[in-house]
Amino acid sequence: MATNTQVRLAARPSGFPDASCFRIEEAPVPEPKDGEVLVQNHFLSLDPYMRGRMNEARSYAPPVAIGDVMVGGTAGEVVASKSSSFAVGDKVVGAFGWQEYGVSDGRGLTKVDGELPLSVYLGAAGMPGVTAYVGLYDIGEPKRGETVVVSAAAGAVGSVVGQLAKLRGCRAVGIAGGRMKCDYVVGELGFDACVDYRSPSFADDLRAATPDGVDVSFENVGGPVMNAVLARLNAFGRVPLCGLVSQYNATEPYALENVAALLWKRVKLQGFIVSDHMDRWPRALADLSTWVAEGKIRYRETVATGIRSAPDAFFGMLRGANLGKQIVKLI
Repeated sequence: MATNTQVRLAARPSGFPDASCFRIEEAPVPEPKDGEVLVQNHFLSLDPYMRGRMNEARSYAPPVAIGDVMVGGTAGEVVASKSSSFAVGDKVVGAFGWQEYGVSDGRGLTKVDGELPLSVYLGAAGMPGVTAYVGLYDIGEPKRGETVVVSAAAGAVGSVVGQLAKLRGCRAVGIAGGRMKCDYVVGELGFDACVDYRSPSFADDLRAATPDGVDVSFENVGGPVMNAVLARLNAFGRVPLCGLVSQYNATEPYALENVAALLWKRVKLQGFIVSDHMDRWPRALADLSTWVAEGKIRYRETVATGIRSAPDAFFGMLRGANLGKQIVKLI
C-alpha cells in the first residue's frame, strides 16, 4: 500500500536550524471526499520565508505548529478526483507543504497548461516570479535609464528582478555571493554588473558598478548589504523590501547605519508580501510565462531528490548554496 512521506516541524530553532527541528513520518495516502481531489506532488518549493514560519513570533502569517507538516508550495498531478472542476491527469500548483500527497477541495489549487516544465510554475513563472514582478514594477516603479540594484541576484526572486529591469530599459546591477554566481548573473542572465558581497572591496566595487547612484534597490538580504546600498541611493530612490534573509537566523538584530539618509533623500521604502497583491497575479503570471517561453527570462534550478532530502536542501538554501530556484523533486 502506498504511503505519504511527510516532513513535520519537531522543534523551533534558536539561530540556524538543524535536523532536530524536523521529523520525517510515514502516513497513509489520504482519500478524497466528495468535491475533493488527491494530488501527487512532483515538486516541492523551498523558500526563505519558511524560516520565519518556524518561529513563534508574530508575523504576517501564523507559525507552523509543532507537529504539523511544514508549509510550502507544490506542483503535481491530480491522481484521484471527486470534483467536477478537476480531472485525473490535471497538472496543478498548490500549497500542500513538505509531503508527497495532498487533498484539496480546490481552493488554492491552480491548473497549469503544461507548456512550461512543471517545476517552473514554482519559480520564474510562479510565486517568486510574481514577487519580483510586483515588487519591482508596482513598488520600485523603474524608469528607462535608471539603475536597479538587487541583492541575492542569483536566487529565485533576484534573478527575475534584474531581467525584468532590463526589459524596462534599466541598468541592472546584482549583488551575489562568490565569483561563480556573479558570472552567472552577468553572463547568463544579462545583468550589466554583479558585485560579490563577500569581497573585501565590496563597497568600492558597488560604487564602481553604480556610477550614477541607485534609483531602485530591491532588497532581499538586509544587514550590511542593505546598509551599503542605502548609501548609494539617489534622491527619491525606491526600496521594495522583499526579504531580510541575512537576519532570519540572527540572534541579535542588525542596526542600519544610513537611516537618516532615507529622510533627506526622500526615499520610499515599502515592505511587501506578494499574497497581498492577488489582483496582480493573473497579469504577472501571463507575462512571466510568455517571457520564459520566449527566452526573455532565463532561470536555473537547484534540485534535491526525494522528500527526505528537503531539510538538508533547506539548510543549504539558507546558506546560499543554491543557484536559482531551490526545489525538491519528489518523483
